[in-house]
Amino acid sequence: MTPEQMRDASLLELFSLEAEAQTQVLSAGLLALERNPRQADQLEACMRAAHSLKGAARIVGVDAGVSVAHVMEDCLVGAQEGRLFLRPKHIDALLQGTDLLMRIATPGDVSVEAAVQAFLVQMAVLLDPATATAPVSSEPSAPVVSIPAPLPVVPPSPPEQVPEALIALEEPVIAVPVSTRRSKRSSEGTERVLRVTAERLNSLLDLSSKSLVETQRLKPYLATLQRLKRMQSQSIRALDGLKHQLEASGQSPEVQEALTLAQRLLGETQQILLQQATDLDEFGWQASQRAQLLYDTALACRMRPFADVLTGQSRMVRDLGRSLNKQVRLEIEGEKTQVDRDVLERLEAPLTHLLRNAVDHGIETPEQRLLAGKPMEGRIRLRASHQAGLLVLELRDDGAGVDLEHLRHSIVERQLSPAETVAQMSESELLTFLFLPSFSLRDTVTEISGRGVGLDAVQHMVRQLRGSIELTQVSGQGSCFHLEVPLTLSVVRSLVVEVGGEAYAFPLAHIERTLELPTESVVQIDGRQHFWHEGRHIGLVAASQLLNRPTSPADGECIKVVVIRERETLYGVAVERLVGERVLVVMPLDARLGKVQDISAGALLDDGSVVLIIDVEDLLRSVEKLLSTGSLERIERGRGVVSNSVRKRVLVVDDSLTVRELQRKLLSNQGYEVAVAVDGMDGWNALRSEDFDLLITDIDMPRMDGIELVTLLRRDNRLQSLPVMVVSYKDREEDRRRGLDAGADYYLAKASFHDDALIDAVVELIGGAQG
Repeated sequence: MTPEQMRDASLLELFSLEAEAQTQVLSAGLLALERNPRQADQLEACMRAAHSLKGAARIVGVDAGVSVAHVMEDCLVGAQEGRLFLRPKHIDALLQGTDLLMRIATPGDVSVEAAVQAFLVQMAVLLDPATATAPVSSEPSAPVVSIPAPLPVVPPSPPEQVPEALIALEEPVIAVPVSTRRSKRSSEGTERVLRVTAERLNSLLDLSSKSLVETQRLKPYLATLQRLKRMQSQSIRALDGLKHQLEASGQSPEVQEALTLAQRLLGETQQILLQQATDLDEFGWQASQRAQLLYDTALACRMRPFADVLTGQSRMVRDLGRSLNKQVRLEIEGEKTQVDRDVLERLEAPLTHLLRNAVDHGIETPEQRLLAGKPMEGRIRLRASHQAGLLVLELRDDGAGVDLEHLRHSIVERQLSPAETVAQMSESELLTFLFLPSFSLRDTVTEISGRGVGLDAVQHMVRQLRGSIELTQVSGQGSCFHLEVPLTLSVVRSLVVEVGGEAYAFPLAHIERTLELPTESVVQIDGRQHFWHEGRHIGLVAASQLLNRPTSPADGECIKVVVIRERETLYGVAVERLVGERVLVVMPLDARLGKVQDISAGALLDDGSVVLIIDVEDLLRSVEKLLSTGSLERIERGRGVVSNSVRKRVLVVDDSLTVRELQRKLLSNQGYEVAVAVDGMDGWNALRSEDFDLLITDIDMPRMDGIELVTLLRRDNRLQSLPVMVVSYKDREEDRRRGLDAGADYYLAKASFHDDALIDAVVELIGGAQG
């Protein structure tokens, strides 16, 4: 590529960047003008944006961009001068032109030329109906009197070398603001933008976090030097005492001279040690400060304003409302709230879905709103804020809310719960059904709603961000979605604890509080341990049992407890020691490990040792599983965890709740200790982390079927001898053969299933319940 070609390529890319920025100004301004067409500041901003794009397009030789931007500028200038009143049809056309400018700035759109000609004809009719049949020129017929706005990026002059990064970008890039000194391209106090690949920025953050950890390792050396100083001082005092004794006892001059020499040498080494300790202390402090600043700066480069995820959302809400014959306005608060760029990218899809949901399901038609005594225009308010290391989002609409009676009817109709149970459910319990897969209150399928992908997808995406979502509503007045997600996925504020001699971290976002619980405060309710806290009983579980760590003696006076919360669910987790709060740099686990039960990631502590970060949501599922099987262990005074009597353990893996619970009850009544898993993946995690005497599994299950589960088990050195029973609806000979060939020891068809058949098969495989 010649230098001239390189220069042209970079200019086109700069034009694309400018188009992206200026069309955002146009979209926001036009939406504001739709509500108040006479806002002088918005008219000025839109006119300047169109004028800047016209000039930029002319510089890079994009004639279509010049034509489109010019007619848009004409329209806006006419509105400024009072010759034209902007009506909805004008706003529609100008928004269409805004979209068209982005298409022009994006290479590869082969149909853009026809769209440009159609747009120019449309604008000619709007500006002067008499010119509807007249030919349209791509150049202005007369100069437009306006103040030209300078381009935000100045194209390079011929002698300048175009940066290679602006010519061809093969990796995802992000814009990083960099403060600059006075130069030809930036005035003092302004910022310029560098384009950095995401991979390099992630590498920078990783290296800076490791540097920060490494500087903390100087602390033990400083502590050792301080100890040596104290020991030397003690040695000098001891020698002084010895010298006085020798002088009093009349020792020879040679002995006293040797002692004096030892004192002198020890004094010199003490001075050297003192100087070295001082120097190391100063070096350590400066190194830690620089490392902290480096890390904070690298982390700040990842943070972007929340407004970055809102690009086009106001326009989407407006256009969607018009397509449904509704008047809707999106109001946003907290646009400058700083959030990790990765979190922003992953928030775009769920936010878009919730906004579409609010327009389609929440906001009523103008006629319905007037009948309800509301303004014709509906409002959707999105608020972003920081709270305890979290990004808190509230998306609230003033629509009709959720029809609870219709919801109850849908739940019963879909056979999700008996009518008697549904009638007794609270509002919050009913609303949780809206998050179930394929659940919708719509009876018909549309392009906007009712396609089987609803709030369950939103909840899944939010949970992938280690966040939560909750829906509340007031019938007739609107709904509110409350989302909480981490501000960044790179670091997590955590409470570090010790369990079984190893360090674990609980994210602070899920911790209600910590406390030292007197052992006499632990009570037994329905055979389970609880303690009384702020007016309610909270279940108490042992972290050593949940994390499969060896137990250790507990303090005879109190129990260290971390109270964790997930929505309205509270549990106390007993740990050995509370180490303290730490800000941890998240280190993802190796993908080859799969999903490690109850663990989300790893990190390094100040001393370089490894800590595992708890997956609180997964941990609570483990607690519920232990509760359902009655196998929670007790914590007693002055002792560690006390296990229940030794019984043979059976793992039941089935995706059917009915079958799973039936088998659990049958086996529990016979004295077996039973654990359950909802699918093959859940069962595989349980088999790897716990010991069982028998596996009972279904075949057809999501994520991992029974055949895959048995195959994995037979390949594992530790598990390959475990007895396996397959219980399946499939009763054909080939199905039996598949199960047995995979390694099952027993095949039982559900069609011929009865209580005695199951118990007899279990006894045949592993004997009675008692070991």
